[in-house]
Amino acid sequence: DWTMGDYCKQAIQAVREEVGDGKVLLGLSGGVDSSVAVHLLREQGYEVEGVILEFSSAHKPAVEAASVIAEQLNVPLHIIPCYEEFEQNVILPFCREYQAGRTPNPCIFCNPTTKFGIICQTAKKLGFDRIATGHYARVEHLDDGTAVLKKSACLERDQSYMLYRLTQEQLSMLLLPLEGLEKTEVRRIARELGLACADAPDSQEICWLPDGDYASFIEQKLGASQPGDFISPDGQVCGQHKGLLHYTVGQRKRLGIALGYPVFIKEIDPVQNRIYLARTGEEYADGVLLSDCIIQPNPLLIPGQKQTAHASVKVRSRASDAPATLTLLPDGQLQVLFDTPQRAPAPGQSCVIYDGATVLGGGYIQKQI
Repeated sequence: DWTMGDYCKQAIQAVREEVGDGKVLLGLSGGVDSSVAVHLLREQGYEVEGVILEFSSAHKPAVEAASVIAEQLNVPLHIIPCYEEFEQNVILPFCREYQAGRTPNPCIFCNPTTKFGIICQTAKKLGFDRIATGHYARVEHLDDGTAVLKKSACLERDQSYMLYRLTQEQLSMLLLPLEGLEKTEVRRIARELGLACADAPDSQEICWLPDGDYASFIEQKLGASQPGDFISPDGQVCGQHKGLLHYTVGQRKRLGIALGYPVFIKEIDPVQNRIYLARTGEEYADGVLLSDCIIQPNPLLIPGQKQTAHASVKVRSRASDAPATLTLLPDGQLQVLFDTPQRAPAPGQSCVIYDGATVLGGGYIQKQI
């Protein structure tokens, strides 16, 4: 008789026992996950209102979809335009990272600085005790008040990687009612509720770029990307690239290079405007160096006290956990040495650290080791 719905109800009840009852402001996107999250929270007795952040003109369809869901669920919806914050915190850093030959993840920029930051500010201003979203992850509260981010029980949908930079304040306010549910169960609930989003496809593209053409978008923002040299595995100029922002470390296709053997992008050098190629089979790195690190409170890695630890890391959102030795360096950077070499960790992406299911922190990949 046990169902995933029962699991979810018990998980939410456990959170309620820890943090108490109250009003919840939920980030409502118009998609199936956040819509079902409204229903699950209200089933547990929470008073729920929705909020959607309008980041750019490209988000107007999402605002319309959220408005439809809010009407169907009879939940008040707050619409907050935040074009300038999104431009400064997400769009411009995203463009500059690509221009510098790195591969950014815009959601990781957005979550702490803009999405969760503005939702938390709005919640406090309007008198809400908690916030919630439709992310697949879990937050636990320790006896000392520390909020701990953990993987979802549904590992296939786990989004803890995207949330690793959230602050303690943001985590302490956060409820994640979908923890433990499979996506099929979420869609089943949405169909039972008759929600318009029940069978809507998952969003895959960059949210402000529905056509996915990020290179043209960046060139409109920052100007044309200058062509430069491809350098072959033997160190010779072997062709011209069309601008660094069109490429990423690890890329194998659409290079326009014919050397008689397969190659991939090993390194992008923004100083010399060069892209270095290597033979297929040489994609693996022994480690990475991380900067701008976030270390969540944990007993394994404590700045100034415990400088070295052994844990697991993920070098991209859908990568498998990789055991590694971590060393905090005097300059604040973090050296990560993999037990087993990992394929093409790309500068600009995040490397997130786990102790089992618990998120310890992470940082931005600066270079391969």
